[in-house]
Amino acid sequence: MSEDNDAVELDDDAETEAVDAAVEEEADTTEEPTADAAAEGASADAETGTADAESAAADAAADETTEEEDASPFDDDVMPDDDVDLLIPVEDYLSAGVHIGTQQKTKDMERFIHRVRDDGLYVLDVSLTDQRIRTAADFLSNYNPEQILVTSSRQYGRFPAEKFADAIGARARTGRFIPGTLTNPDYAGYIEPDVVVVTDPIGDAQAVKEAITVGIPVIAMCDSNNQLSNVDLVIPTNNKGRRALSVVYWLLANETLDRRGADTVFALEDFEDEL
Repeated sequence: MSEDNDAVELDDDAETEAVDAAVEEEADTTEEPTADAAAEGASADAETGTADAESAAADAAADETTEEEDASPFDDDVMPDDDVDLLIPVEDYLSAGVHIGTQQKTKDMERFIHRVRDDGLYVLDVSLTDQRIRTAADFLSNYNPEQILVTSSRQYGRFPAEKFADAIGARARTGRFIPGTLTNPDYAGYIEPDVVVVTDPIGDAQAVKEAITVGIPVIAMCDSNNQLSNVDLVIPTNNKGRRALSVVYWLLANETLDRRGADTVFALEDFEDEL
């Protein structure tokens, strides 16, 4: 591996760690006083002879219950319209970190970014992610399954990419993409797909390059830091997180099968690799 490739992998690792930390931070909930604690306080007040202690405790418990019901452990400002009909509840997108981009953005990806957080991470518009999954499913349903190629050099994308390929009957090339796979008929692993789905245009640059060379369309999972010059259809998503990629590939598989009229429906657990 060249020094340049080593540097890219180190940068990717750093980005992945930052994104994973952000997802874990959002998922952690801060402990709040419970209704039981309020009741115990009321009991103590009663022992001192305070006349209105029980009434105050009841009010505190009621307020506490309301706060717990209304509180969300996630930063839920992830799309401009809260009334959009999504494929799954927005909380499921958030718990997987689908919305969490990197601390870099490209001009190409600006239209898919909802806002920037205080920690510098860009927040992707989840409603556009959802919309583009449907669009990609519409597109893929027009192709023979075996003529669809799915690639992922990124570690966290390999299992869901392979599962996606298996689910819809496509072919997968994960790990290092061998040069000549799409362009060299003399190579033993040469194939001629009609469309390519890539997990990350940066990590899967060789697959994208060869797809453009032979003139076949590219569908790509794109984060806030991706260039889109060689991408025909963008699915904006966190393409560095294990759970985020599992969710997106799972939804894309089920939506593609639905467009074909298939009865098979996969569960998210089928796309999650146990590390």
